[in-house]
Amino acid sequence: MSAIIIGLLAGIFCYFMVIKVKNWFGYDDSLDAFGVHGAGGTLGAILTGIFASSAINPIFKDAKGNPLPSGAVDGNWHQVLNQFVGIALAWVISIVGTLILLKLVDLTVGLRVSREDEVEGLDLTQHGEEGYDFAS
Repeated sequence: MSAIIIGLLAGIFCYFMVIKVKNWFGYDDSLDAFGVHGAGGTLGAILTGIFASSAINPIFKDAKGNPLPSGAVDGNWHQVLNQFVGIALAWVISIVGTLILLKLVDLTVGLRVSREDEVEGLDLTQHGEEGYDFAS
């Protein structure tokens, strides 16, 4: 049941991020990578800390080997903090790595196509074909 709840909430959240938030802030995310993977993954990680269950994964044990609560639903709210630390590390690594790669690409081949290529359309100028046939 936890997976169904996580999936339902993440689906609604990702849809909201892609349809509403992207338009509010006007950022360029043509494949909706941030709205789906960044936002959805972040929410999924938080909800995993909430719904983790020692009945599924008895990862934490006391000195006698008895299972301890895994997630917040079991009574281990510290796991949610652990999830936030993991999220923060993932975000920092992703942001720093992306900035480094963008700088390398910009120094070598550039990040932007020419204005003329953009106006004519990238499907035609970069791939030699049209993505959409509206002549029908």
